[in-house]
Parts: sequence; C-alpha cells; structure tokens
Amino acid sequence: MEEFGNIIKERRKALSITQRELAALAGVGINTLTKIERGEANPSLKVVMRILDTLGLE
Repeated sequence: MEEFGNIIKERRKALSITQRELAALAGVGINTLTKIERGEANPSLKVVMRILDTLGLE
C-alpha cells in the first residue's frame, strides 16, 4: 500500500489540494487519508475508488 499512498500524495500535491480538502472531497476521514498516504492503512475498495475518482485517476 505504500506505493499507492505515494501515488495519491503526489497527485494531490500536483493538484495543489491539501489533505484536509481531499479528505472532504472524497468523503473520507483525514486520519484515514493520512494513513493511506503513509502506507499505514489498507483501505476498502470503496475508499480507494472515492479517492481515485476525486483525483481524476483510474
């Protein structure tokens, strides 16, 4: 999951979106998003899809 977290973090930064903004837009908790970006969480497919959709990724 660490690689996924890095992809999310880099895309978020490229879009100039804060963690708090992304969490709100994707409908996930800020703590969850932080753990995902650090590779410390195993999010459900539903959460992954929400984040990817929000960032315009597939």
